[in-house]
Amino acid sequence: MDALPPLSLYLHFPWCVRKCPYCDFNSHPARGPIPETEYVAQMLSDLDRDLTASGRRTIQTIFVGGGTPSLVSGRAIAMLLDGVRARAALAVDAEITLEANPGAVDEANFVEYRRAGVNRLSIGAQSFDARHLRALGRIHEPRDIERAFGAAVRAGFERINLDLMHGLPGQRIRDARDDLLRAIDLGASHVSWYQLTIEPRTEFALHPPTLPDDDTLGDIETAGFDVLEAAGFERYEVSAFARPGERARHNVNYWLFGDYLGIGAGAHGKLTLDADRIVRTKKPLSPSRYLGSAAGELCEQVQIAQEALPGEFMLNALRLVDGVEPALFEARTGRSLDVVEPIWRTQRELGLMRADRLATTAIGLRYLDGVVAAFL
Repeated sequence: MDALPPLSLYLHFPWCVRKCPYCDFNSHPARGPIPETEYVAQMLSDLDRDLTASGRRTIQTIFVGGGTPSLVSGRAIAMLLDGVRARAALAVDAEITLEANPGAVDEANFVEYRRAGVNRLSIGAQSFDARHLRALGRIHEPRDIERAFGAAVRAGFERINLDLMHGLPGQRIRDARDDLLRAIDLGASHVSWYQLTIEPRTEFALHPPTLPDDDTLGDIETAGFDVLEAAGFERYEVSAFARPGERARHNVNYWLFGDYLGIGAGAHGKLTLDADRIVRTKKPLSPSRYLGSAAGELCEQVQIAQEALPGEFMLNALRLVDGVEPALFEARTGRSLDVVEPIWRTQRELGLMRADRLATTAIGLRYLDGVVAAFL
């Protein structure tokens, strides 16, 4: 391993208005005012420790996620980002993204987020169909998405992602197409379009909704891909579509097995310490426990076993439609490509992977879970 990977920063705000029945993220309904000042101060103490462990490398991208970060005031986001800049070197062209819920948007906050340095918004639309929003337990209406998008444009945001889901209860092909067409008409530069899956320990896992059958799911995907391609969007990752030059750099760093610091309640991180040590980090899940912890108690750290590294790398890299150059495997894991060559060869012979890159073929991408499982 000649050089350490690029470093990103994830900042987690765990509060939301209401927990959605499909959500397995670390999010908690706000029971009263959010303790913004205390939480930001704790995040910055948390960051101090992690920056020391990282060797104080330059941060290439920042992602403010949740929960619902748009519940937090512009003043708090400015205080947080100013604190980051005071402690760390940021790339001149650093991408700084903030997630927003259309049901929790204050236009004045959008203006302040932009002034604080946020240069990319990701709006959790999920659907433009009121029936599907109700089925998903969302607190917003279709018109709220348009209002949030308009507020973002007026605040000066040029890079706006819309999150949409498909394979929803009762969803038809034309419903999914309409969602994508509405997103395109609004002017989104990036669309995250992912299939609803039932995750363990969610309300949907306890009370599963009736989802479309496999044939309908396949037809929905095909129709959606056609709509996005016709509108000039490139599918560069399993669920990510971008106009030219608009890929989400923060997420790409994850898929390229880059490093990232995870700051905030329940935040996860990955950090390369040297050629032989790559660690995963995790912060306390409970917001109250996170707030009440001393800086030395905030981080749980586990080293990734050498034998697990190939599978972890491939789990991420193969999500990219074009995969990665084979040399990146050795650069990011410190292991020889020889350890995955036999599996790669078998997958090539099956027509599921390419010979020139660590990448799936078009058929392999359709059966990605199986391809990845071979490396695990």
